[in-house]
Amino acid sequence: MHLAAAYLALVLTILRPPTGPLPLTQAGPGLLLNEFVAGPARDWDGSGAVSTRDDEWIEVYNSAAEALDLSSFLVTDSDRLPRYAFSGTLGSGERRLVFGRESYDWEKANGFPAYGLSLSNTGDTVMLWQVAGAETLLVDSYAYQGHEAAADRAVGRRPDGGPWVLFDGLNPYVGTTPPPGTGCAPTPGLANVCEDTPAQTPTWGRLKTLYR
Repeated sequence: MHLAAAYLALVLTILRPPTGPLPLTQAGPGLLLNEFVAGPARDWDGSGAVSTRDDEWIEVYNSAAEALDLSSFLVTDSDRLPRYAFSGTLGSGERRLVFGRESYDWEKANGFPAYGLSLSNTGDTVMLWQVAGAETLLVDSYAYQGHEAAADRAVGRRPDGGPWVLFDGLNPYVGTTPPPGTGCAPTPGLANVCEDTPAQTPTWGRLKTLYR
């Protein structure tokens, strides 16, 4: 299906009120949501300026044993409007980042309301979709709460592709609402590991070299 037609199919499908529960989050081999920041308070994208829109980010991870064609995958929040469509391929075990500014530029270029990733700081759902023929399939999703969206806290799978945890090394969480804090720092574009000490946050220059 041509990409423009695929986007239209996505809009027509996901804006239609659901008739039942959404599919459960997939945790098997394939493309998965892997980590995201909904409440940026620093220059995550390395642009030289802090922006609550542009510095939001979502990371996806290829948990399959082979490379994946990303051209049919899109991300949304809970309003189900397309926020960004991926392109190219992603090798096995590799990660792909998308920042809010990239989402904003994609929305403008493709005629969608331009808000960026639009992840609410009071709680929202990050959703990964795949257009397959005439159907739009929910591949993966994560519904997060307000404490997970506090300044510079990330929510991610640890290890990559595994259970969801809170990466609160830059803004420790001391509350009791699950998920609890881990003391791990966000790791955009890098493996989601954290052992005895919090993982180091990569430099913005390094991220731009690898993923921009």
